[in-house]
Amino acid sequence: MAFRRVARQSMKRGNEAGNGAGKRAGGGVGWAAPRPDTIGVYVKGNRRAAAGRYAIFLEELEQVHVIGKICRGLRLYWVAGFGIALALCPVARGVTLATTSTTLSAGSTTQSCATQGDTTTLTTLAIAVTGSAPSGTVNILDNASQVASATLNSSGQATASLYLGDGSHTLQAVYAGDAANSTSNSNSVSASISSQCDSFFAVSVSDITPSTSSTMTLSPGESGTATVTVTPSQEYVASLNTTGAPAFVTVSCSGLPSLSSCALTPADLEILPGQDAGVTSTILIQTQSGTVRAVPPAGLGHRSSPVAWAILLPGMLGLGGLAWGARRRRWLQRLSLVLLVGLVTTLGTTGCSPLHRYYNHGPSNPHETPTGTFNVTVTGQSSNGVTAITNSTTMVLTVQ
Repeated sequence: MAFRRVARQSMKRGNEAGNGAGKRAGGGVGWAAPRPDTIGVYVKGNRRAAAGRYAIFLEELEQVHVIGKICRGLRLYWVAGFGIALALCPVARGVTLATTSTTLSAGSTTQSCATQGDTTTLTTLAIAVTGSAPSGTVNILDNASQVASATLNSSGQATASLYLGDGSHTLQAVYAGDAANSTSNSNSVSASISSQCDSFFAVSVSDITPSTSSTMTLSPGESGTATVTVTPSQEYVASLNTTGAPAFVTVSCSGLPSLSSCALTPADLEILPGQDAGVTSTILIQTQSGTVRAVPPAGLGHRSSPVAWAILLPGMLGLGGLAWGARRRRWLQRLSLVLLVGLVTTLGTTGCSPLHRYYNHGPSNPHETPTGTFNVTVTGQSSNGVTAITNSTTMVLTVQ
């Protein structure tokens, strides 16, 4: 390459002009410790530092130290008159972030409350961010103070549930941005809450699948899922902010029909200080079906055994002979009676055995989940170390 040829020629001129202190035996270039502002050249398999006007370039250049700073992807310029390499770090180019737009919409759901005259009002938020495949976090503000955060899904959307206190609330979502998208603020949404239930948290069920008019509808043998949300009240979160410790809520279900089950994943939910948004769990309800009775193995139920006939036939003939001789000897009569009873008992036991029943009649039909409509109770339970804190809601299950 032209670059290497110029480098070698300049290095040769530098060697000829070098002083005696800078030479080794055999005419080599002497190496001195470089000054702090000297350019250092790292080469593959041989690392040396160029001092003054001497520089060495081998076949493969790895990286260059410029005043103690490592720069990769450098531009190297060879100054032939001085025999030095000038290295310039590439200038970082600014990244243009995509413009984003954030929208916020709010709705509300109500539940019954243990306190007469009050209701539990949950504010549900739907957030959408548009841009260049936005990802990351959206912070939720209530009256200009951050109360929760939500993570965008692959479609740039997020949802949140809030258990607001009595009064007027101005809600806003602020997208924090990511490596390719800029930040943006949503529109403001107003919410007015009154007669709010005084509870630590609320339990709600949504996204029921399969469902008919918000009722989980299953046939025996089918399963269904739903989302269980535990939303802490703002007062409860404020108490957690004081202690700085999280709270844990265990969710469970009851009221299921027989021969069915439910499982919650996860069963223990963590409520963090400073996070007013609800935390979710997935409930799975499984029913049982009655399958068609299995058919016993072909031919096994009525197959004759030569071994059995080899035992039974001589025994029957022997009993006949004993019965004929019993007319002359009383003890033979008694013996034949005992043997006859034993034979009948053996045959009866064989006919009533489980194996005989399976081969001749097959297994019995299994039971299935009964049909009907059932109110399934989903309960959340926590503890403050002294008393248990519970709250629950119901969902309708129909087995048809």
